[in-house]
Amino acid sequence: MTILLSTLNARYTHASLGLRYLLANMGELQAQTRIQEFVIGAKTTDLVERLLAHQPRIVGFGVYIWNVEETTRLVAMLKRVAPQLTIVLGGPEVSYETGEQEIARLADYVVTGWGDVSFPKLCKEILNGPKPLMKVHAGVQPPMGDIVLPYSLYDEDDIAHRTLYVEASRGCPFKCEFCLSSLDKTAWPFPLASFLAELESLYARGARLFKFVDRTFNLNVRTSLQIMQFFLDKIEANPTDPVYAHFELVPDHLPEALKETIAKFPPGALQFEIGIQSFNPEVQALVSRRQNNEKAADNIRWLCEHSTAHLHVDLIAGLPGEDVASFARGFDQLVGLGAQEIQFGILKRLRGTPIIRHTEAFGMVYDPYPPYTVLATNKVDFPTMQRLVRFARYWDLVANSGRFANTTRAMLADAPFEHFMAFSDWIYTKTDATHRIALDRLAKLVQEWLQLRGMDRAEAAALLASDYAGKADKPAPKASEAAHAAAVAPQRQVRHLAA
Repeated sequence: MTILLSTLNARYTHASLGLRYLLANMGELQAQTRIQEFVIGAKTTDLVERLLAHQPRIVGFGVYIWNVEETTRLVAMLKRVAPQLTIVLGGPEVSYETGEQEIARLADYVVTGWGDVSFPKLCKEILNGPKPLMKVHAGVQPPMGDIVLPYSLYDEDDIAHRTLYVEASRGCPFKCEFCLSSLDKTAWPFPLASFLAELESLYARGARLFKFVDRTFNLNVRTSLQIMQFFLDKIEANPTDPVYAHFELVPDHLPEALKETIAKFPPGALQFEIGIQSFNPEVQALVSRRQNNEKAADNIRWLCEHSTAHLHVDLIAGLPGEDVASFARGFDQLVGLGAQEIQFGILKRLRGTPIIRHTEAFGMVYDPYPPYTVLATNKVDFPTMQRLVRFARYWDLVANSGRFANTTRAMLADAPFEHFMAFSDWIYTKTDATHRIALDRLAKLVQEWLQLRGMDRAEAAALLASDYAGKADKPAPKASEAAHAAAVAPQRQVRHLAA
């Protein structure tokens, strides 16, 4: 192979959509190009050996917030043992503040932004001349109909074992300052007929799990309805052959036609990711987030009561101007609405995002290393932020995991944030850990906490038993739960990056 396209995925089940777009659009160079994906955590020397075994002339790396540190080490080692190799970088992590990054210094070229046509053009110039003089190349955005769709490049192993990322559109019209999509001017749809034809082909090949990475799937309701009807038709034609689709919804935009369609889906077929981020209007205004909170709450309530969709609702702690009391009110409101999952995230300063403009005024202190998490603000000091980080981790272990559904409802009967924060503080004093807590031990700790809060021992034991049978592992999940687990991204705020 002359050209290798590579990246370090967060886990094996996350197939890189970005690399497949590049390969699909390589034109006359496609026959000389292949993809080689890895997973973070691998030994750098092993990755170097596997890459160089193909004797490539060019290696293009997709660089993201979750892999930039390991990819930097990989590029540095490649340049030492194979200095003749040309290395090209792309991806959201190197598309902004490029001049400040060690990985960009080490590489030969960087393509910022859209790479579909700019990367193949750069490769032709590297291979055939004249050799490009500039190191950084701004990606050219082609007409959407000119981009070759990549879905045929998902192979049989991808279809059988991995999440298939798809997109009906790119971009976002909203300007939320913590999100890279705030830099877009609008959302650009792919031609719907050709996109649906690709979905049909994937389905015919056996694909049943689809994760849409569109930032605002329900922005154009007519398009949304046609795509959802595609899945409904498959389900109705083969009711014993389940299909699972994941969409990100704008929370305050759920017209009746969309509700009627959503209500037709059977259990286990739909997951909606809904970004609330904050219910505080002043904070929303600070970060340029337009949201009708009343409509958003009504829509979440409707989805919980009148649909079988699994709801994953996001909140972000550490936004400028928001204190713990404000965040707690939003958290309690979401618990009351009944969403199956509340993702408690901590703000990250993604490179290029306008959130940086609030740094001085709101005392925003960020970790200088990926994922650039906020460490403190003028409203939340560092020790309190650490408590929130632990809260988020224990919330995932106990509430979002689904292992303790009945127990969680009892724990959160009133003042959910206050009571779970107390539990979080207590369990940390007992374990001094947020990871590698065995499930047996976690169940015993939850039962101990219930008893400390006044529940009778027998009642607490019975409540735990209704969720957990004392096994070393959770019982085999239902198909819908397994699909949901496979579709979860490694970093929730990072869902706003390219897949």
